[in-house]
Amino acid sequence: ATPEAISDSYAGTAYLDRRFLWNELRVTTEARPHNDPGAPPPRTRKYEQARVLGGGSSINGQLASRGLPSDYDAWGAFGARGWSWETVLPYFRKLERDIDFDGPLHGRDGPIPVRRIFQDLWPEHAKAMAAALESAGWPYIADQNGDFRDGYYPAAITNLYDRRVPTAIGYLGPAERARPNLTILTGTEVRALSFDGEVCTGVHALGPAGEQAFTAREVILSCGAIYSPAHLLRAGIGHAAALKDLGIAVRRHLPGVGRNLMDHPSISVAAFVKPHARINGRRRRHLLLGMRFSSGLEGAPEGDMGSTIATKTAWHAVGDRICCISIWVNKTYSRDGVVRLASPDSAAQPLVDFNLLADYRDLERLMTAFRRMAALYALPVMQAVTSDPFPASFSEKVRQVGDISARNRVLTDILARLLDGPDALRRWLLRNLIVEGEPLDVLMTDDAALEAYIRRSAIGVWHASCTCRMGDDDDPMAVTDENGRVRGVPGLRVVDASIFPAVPCANTNLPTIMVAEKIADSILSETTTAAPAVVAAH
Repeated sequence: ATPEAISDSYAGTAYLDRRFLWNELRVTTEARPHNDPGAPPPRTRKYEQARVLGGGSSINGQLASRGLPSDYDAWGAFGARGWSWETVLPYFRKLERDIDFDGPLHGRDGPIPVRRIFQDLWPEHAKAMAAALESAGWPYIADQNGDFRDGYYPAAITNLYDRRVPTAIGYLGPAERARPNLTILTGTEVRALSFDGEVCTGVHALGPAGEQAFTAREVILSCGAIYSPAHLLRAGIGHAAALKDLGIAVRRHLPGVGRNLMDHPSISVAAFVKPHARINGRRRRHLLLGMRFSSGLEGAPEGDMGSTIATKTAWHAVGDRICCISIWVNKTYSRDGVVRLASPDSAAQPLVDFNLLADYRDLERLMTAFRRMAALYALPVMQAVTSDPFPASFSEKVRQVGDISARNRVLTDILARLLDGPDALRRWLLRNLIVEGEPLDVLMTDDAALEAYIRRSAIGVWHASCTCRMGDDDDPMAVTDENGRVRGVPGLRVVDASIFPAVPCANTNLPTIMVAEKIADSILSETTTAAPAVVAAH
């Protein structure tokens, strides 16, 4: 049976449930300091990765975004032959069962339902935010996946009958699970790829039955943009000098393995929600409203910025009282992140440095967008439903309070009652217990303070991508070809977000499924019968 936390339309319990996460992974997100040997090293922070059947689709925010047509045309320009909006659209249609829209841009019978919760069912906070966006000049877009203009929209979600539908349900129904040529092993961790000479022939894994070896004509690595490159590196596939430094025999010199790591750098501005405007238990879904907008940066495409608006920010009582505008760079230019090995030992977590905001254009756009979105709270329509806006960050303190425990439930119940008390007490509590750093009024007028806040607080949004990217044969940093085959390593493919040439202007769930669908067709076209394969996935 699917755990209730995963089925829940409210995603804030699944992505914090330790049962479903690789709990040991810590990463850095701050840009590495240059020309300052005395600067402190970037801080490490937890970076949740799914450890459950269905991967990220079982714990994510359920957002069903395709991105923009220009994203996929750019993939072809990066050297991924055969990739463009025209060639990927059939696979977006194939994967989806759109409940609300049809026509040439939508699928009606795919395994993943896509729907929206429209304005008539929104709480007062979300309705007020829509009115604020209208007054600021952004139009309403009913279908974010078919109308690619700037504007706000009811967020498309992978959800049906108010229940999450991850790939583990959509693609692995009773009929698929009963197939005689499919074996699903849970609680089993791939430790190493196995080879016969240069040919990848299978995997070694550790599970409930102990160590096991699996062989196949082809191995498909689907462990995500952090763990897929780690597996390749441990197998001797990567930058030769770095492998030798770790005592790993070089099987194939591919310097792009683990490089080009990308995510969408994000910041948030939050506020207290007045009682009448809250969700108040009427529904589980908390994130109903999204938008895309353009920065106007020279050379950047339209829709290069994105945002979601949540009426509730956490599972506990304080979260019921805090709303949040999350803002991120959709089209990021920072692509200097890296995944490295700390050790050849497969039990050791990799070293992950996102190096967000390495390109100043990303920082500059976040600064402008932060002020633009924070200014919405000053509008009368928003003052009627919120008060006391403040800069938010997903700090370690916030993360600790977000742990699902009886202790945190009691503490947040007490704090929530105090927040509902006198205005002066609420402002004191927000300033001293929740806000870290300068208050909002300072950030709205002081460029240096705002830059420091964004550099300190910007995080990725769990869209790690591009560390085994597709590209041309003559591209020295390309790891895979246009069909996910690892260059120079027969019998091995990578099929996950790591092969994206660049992260699209979207949450990465639907694009990853689309990539899998397209490459599956490619595999089937190469042979009249599907070759037996081992799929290694986290």
